[in-house]
Amino acid sequence: MARRTVTVIAGLLVAGLTLGPVAAVIWRGAAWSALAPGDWLAIRFTLVQAVLSAALSVLFAVPVARALARRQFVGRGLLVALLGAPFILPVIVAVLGLLAVFGQSGLVNAALRWAGLPEVTIYGMHGVIIAHVFFNLPLAVRMILQGWLAIPAERFRLAATLGLPGGQVFRVLEAPMLLRIAPGAFAVIFVICLSSFAIALTLGGGPRATTVELAIYQAMRFDFDLARASMLAVIQLALALAAGVFALRVSSVAGFGVGRDRVVMRWDGGGLARGLDVIWIAMVAAFLLTPLAMVVLRGVPGLFLLGPSVWQAAGHSVLVALGSTFLCLLWALPLATRRGELVGLAGIAVSPLVLGTGLFLILRPFVNPLDYALVVTGVVNALISLPFALRILRPEAEAVRTDYARLGAALGLSGWAWLRWVLVPRLRRPLGFAGGLTAALSMGDLGVIALFADPDHATLPLKVYQLMGAYRMEAASGAALLLLALSLGLFWLFDRGGRVDAKA
Repeated sequence: MARRTVTVIAGLLVAGLTLGPVAAVIWRGAAWSALAPGDWLAIRFTLVQAVLSAALSVLFAVPVARALARRQFVGRGLLVALLGAPFILPVIVAVLGLLAVFGQSGLVNAALRWAGLPEVTIYGMHGVIIAHVFFNLPLAVRMILQGWLAIPAERFRLAATLGLPGGQVFRVLEAPMLLRIAPGAFAVIFVICLSSFAIALTLGGGPRATTVELAIYQAMRFDFDLARASMLAVIQLALALAAGVFALRVSSVAGFGVGRDRVVMRWDGGGLARGLDVIWIAMVAAFLLTPLAMVVLRGVPGLFLLGPSVWQAAGHSVLVALGSTFLCLLWALPLATRRGELVGLAGIAVSPLVLGTGLFLILRPFVNPLDYALVVTGVVNALISLPFALRILRPEAEAVRTDYARLGAALGLSGWAWLRWVLVPRLRRPLGFAGGLTAALSMGDLGVIALFADPDHATLPLKVYQLMGAYRMEAASGAALLLLALSLGLFWLFDRGGRVDAKA
């Protein structure tokens, strides 16, 4: 009963912090506004690109995750960590990296010009989809890889003893896991692509490539039409919640039982399968790491141009990231159920622009929002990261409850004892991954802080934008590289803490 009470309190708190700002914007808008024809085009474009982006991300993630799950090689742990870099990379920094590769003056077009072939453009729907796959393929790989590593080693040992070929191993062990993990991964990525803003703004290429989030920005920034913005925000929220319901309906929660926590050894996948695994890993590594390499090469000279204000902003970002991580995991543990995941999904379903504006409207009658810029940013970042943490934690948390509930009841474990001795130790690996993801996402966020911050409370992403706006591109590249290093460093520290002795 106490466990259920904590879950209810956490759910109500998250729902209030998420939906309260939306209600404030709707109330301030005073009335619903009819959607313009361009808004319907934005809704259509948003749905099409979100479906294609999520489907391609999950589709490509399956063979890559399988290859990483059954191959051990020197540098594998570093590669797995680096594959998470695009998703945790600040959007504008990643877009600059993609432009350095696929842009008009990028590596791809330079090679095409050298070969006498027609050049390609990254602007338009295909550019938005490429950018979304770049961001979300690593997330899908890590989520599906966690599912593969959760299959007890004894199951693969039994399959090897029975002499099952690779196809039978996939059908009996791996396909059921994918049916349990993949729908949720698709839903989370779909919701991420629904709220695309900076990517559409940078790579959209015109009114025909406008997302709902960009339409909300235009309604608030240029027209200050809160009624129209709130209508678009409600539509976006409804689409995201529908995706969450879909994922919960089609995903299975049945696990593979309890193992002895041995390192998973694979005896399948020799011959042609080995070559395919190498090709998949090499292709995805080149697609994801080349833009990052370009960011590093252009950012190293700018590190020597950073002033004290940039380092102060970096300290602010680290504090906000640690606070966001603590809050997010504090909410995620009690909400790591099917219903709790649906509640947490609203955090990413709501437009960050609407969320920030709503919080500003709520705080303004009582305090000066500028004085609480970092605190509010931390809370919002925790809410936005909560769906990712829940998607990572829920399958394993439900498996722990299924496998150990009776034993825990027999031993009289409940409340704090259950949490300390059973749940948290069994969730160490996904908790580390979720914590690292939350910290890195918070480091690179440029949503609420842009509405609230003054120069004394600026974060590092805001400093990057300010340097770019002042045309100090070398210093901006250096600050972007610092931001990337801090984001990856926090991600690695949390993720490594959860993977000690797990070889994941």
